[in-house]
Formats: sequence, C-alpha cells, structure tokens
Amino acid sequence: MIFVIDDDEIMAECIAGAIGKNAKIFSNAIEAMNEISAGELPDMIFLDILLDGPDGFTLLNELISYDDTAKIPIVIVTSLDLGDKDLSVYGVKKVLLKDEMTPNDIKNCVSEYAK
Repeated sequence: MIFVIDDDEIMAECIAGAIGKNAKIFSNAIEAMNEISAGELPDMIFLDILLDGPDGFTLLNELISYDDTAKIPIVIVTSLDLGDKDLSVYGVKKVLLKDEMTPNDIKNCVSEYAK
C-alpha cells in the first residue's frame, strides 16, 4: 500500500490515479499516523508539506522517531521551493514540484522506491 497525504483533494486523486489500486489517500498527517499506529505500514509515502494541522515536516519528524517507520521511502510533493535542502535523513528519496511533475514521474518513483 502507498499512502498519499495531501489536503488538496484533486491533487491527491491525481497522484493516487497515477499510482493505481495500491494507493490510499489521507487529507492530513493525523489520519495517516493513526493508520500507521493501527499497524498499516505503507510501502512508501507521497507527502505534501503544507497540510492542515500538523505539516509534512512534523510528520517526517514523527516517522523518523521509530525504527519501523524510519525506513519508509518518502517522496515529497510540494509547491514550495525547498532549494538544496538535504532531506535524506527523513527518508526522503525525491522531491516533486506540483507544477512540474507528471504521472510518469509518480510511476517512476513507485517503481524505484516502493518496497
């Protein structure tokens, strides 16, 4: 299962559509963490940074706090310019810019990073 965490419903649906049937959408970080706490460890996560409630960086900090979740590959999907920040300590494998990414970019990330 691949988690898509984005409060923009249309964007989340587009990302999930490119992933296919293995996608599960969450509109905020709390919903996703509740699912993980209930035992559903995703194979990877597509994560927006600007979320309602706790933001993507808060979720990243939470995920790296535990051995099992620290290993989940993360792809950041954002409209923010994150510059040359090294986010690999958070398990971030790639940053996709919302206004530039294509469905093929999403599929390539799944092929390359999903467990």
